[in-house]
Amino acid sequence: MGEILVELRNVGVAFSAQRQLNDNRFWALEDVSLSLRRGERLGVIGRNGAGKSTLLRVIAGILVPDRGSVQRAPVSCQLLSLALGFTPHLSGRDNAILSGLMLGLRRRDIVARLPAIREFSELGEFFEQPIAAYSAGMTMRLAFSVAIQVEPDVLLIDEVLAVGDAEFQQKSGAALRQRMGEGHTVVLVSHDESQVAKLCDRVLWVEHGKSVLEGGRDDVFAAYHRDLHLGGAAA
Repeated sequence: MGEILVELRNVGVAFSAQRQLNDNRFWALEDVSLSLRRGERLGVIGRNGAGKSTLLRVIAGILVPDRGSVQRAPVSCQLLSLALGFTPHLSGRDNAILSGLMLGLRRRDIVARLPAIREFSELGEFFEQPIAAYSAGMTMRLAFSVAIQVEPDVLLIDEVLAVGDAEFQQKSGAALRQRMGEGHTVVLVSHDESQVAKLCDRVLWVEHGKSVLEGGRDDVFAAYHRDLHLGGAAA
């Protein structure tokens, strides 16, 4: 077993219910626990609104939980998410440099990798254009290309492998499988169960902000499908 990189214990994250006059808060996560080990490939499944994206932001250190505890080794994490963009007025090149610097690389190192990032992203001249001119698919192609070249210790992927055309999906999936084969740590949120089954060796099922089941792919998927058939009894 690899060393534990991130450990969550009974984590809860609440957001203010601004439209209400009382002090009620919406708990995006109520009680989630997990241990993420080096080299692990963890898939996270659950219905819409289950708290999966919030969970990734806690793992990445973007959100601080309102209750529970998070222990994190000194590792770099990069979150790829449709909801997490770059700086719009900067070019793809400049955003790639900033991403590398935020992950702890020296500027000369990330600059040396820019040709590979541009080539993998297939953005052509758009690489020199502001991100504001990009489509969602182009933005995620750039984000994925940076992550693959920069190689953070932990790569967190939130429903982005389905973005773009079929050819780039195949290309990004192959690159990700190669990285996983080299022992990199990946957490994947996806509604595509076949994708999770191909890429992940362990699965966490989250429902209504709570950990329902964690374990091998077959066992977790079987329990999840039974719950879907029963109309969400586990929730």
